[in-house]
Amino acid sequence: MYIIDDVAYAEDSRPALRVCGVRPLPNHRLWVRFNDGNAKEVDFTPILNDPAFIPLQDEKVFSRAYLDFNTVVWDDGKIDISPDWLYKNGVTVDSVMPA
Repeated sequence: MYIIDDVAYAEDSRPALRVCGVRPLPNHRLWVRFNDGNAKEVDFTPILNDPAFIPLQDEKVFSRAYLDFNTVVWDDGKIDISPDWLYKNGVTVDSVMPA
């Protein structure tokens, strides 16, 4: 809850979390930049046996990650991952995109 001009609002005052940059890294990791200015490195190996993510076990498929409507997707949008999940499970890193 937050208050502006003596009016109480039930929802969170922060803007929705969005991904604004992504770079696949070796070993099933992603470098991800968010609209709040933070960058995180996310290791996908813990979830690669989940049925929804099994295609990403192939490094070639995983390396084709891209942004679609501020969300990381693969395989023409058939596989996606929540920006909130990426933020929660990532480790904060330098905000400069790795080469």
